[in-house]
Amino acid sequence: MRLNADYHTHTIYSHGKGSIRENIEVAITKGLERVAISDHGPACYGFGVEDAASFLEIKREVDKYDRLYPEIKVLTGVEANVISLDGRLDLPRFILEELDVVLVGLHLPIKPASWQDGVGIIFNNVIIDKLGLKSTEIREKNTDALINALHNYKIDIITHPGYRINIDTRRLAREAAKTDTVLEINASHGYLSEEFVKVAATENVKFSLGSDAHKPVDVGEVDSALQVAKNSGLIIEDIVNVV
Repeated sequence: MRLNADYHTHTIYSHGKGSIRENIEVAITKGLERVAISDHGPACYGFGVEDAASFLEIKREVDKYDRLYPEIKVLTGVEANVISLDGRLDLPRFILEELDVVLVGLHLPIKPASWQDGVGIIFNNVIIDKLGLKSTEIREKNTDALINALHNYKIDIITHPGYRINIDTRRLAREAAKTDTVLEINASHGYLSEEFVKVAATENVKFSLGSDAHKPVDVGEVDSALQVAKNSGLIIEDIVNVV
């Protein structure tokens, strides 16, 4: 199996270290056919884009480079944040509809939609679950938040499901399969794990290998994710960005 697209790369628009152009040029040197610029949504506390409108600026720059580099398809994406338990995202729908690929993650350092959502997403996961309290309830709420987002929006990829949060992998995978949403095997954070991939695969969900590159040199670097996929018994048909 060989990677032909990297849908999860960051730039200086959020907390990456390189420019859009640098990510593209590295992707070309590594033989990729597609690369997405998918910076963090604005609710990521301390490292998201300045505001939602920044994605329109990113799109203009991406479109320029897409014309400049015909040997690769450059996509405008986002790694949006779930900011409420009922599955709202941190970008308005009209901006999401302008993007080529929508990635969504359930991150903990976020600006929640309300204080109740802050308790449900941040406090419960950072404090209560770590104390071993209400773990089953928190797991269900985390999973519900992601599933609600799947039904509220057209989402292409769920990034690193289970990273720093407790989720019901099987239930998420079942709903993702119904909505044609892909689960990411993340090369940076190590999620999904082999155990999670094997469980998710029983629900006939598709997977994506993502570099989660925060430096241009890391674009397309998914060896660890590819190894997880192979160890879990996945084949080419199970993964959307390999040949």
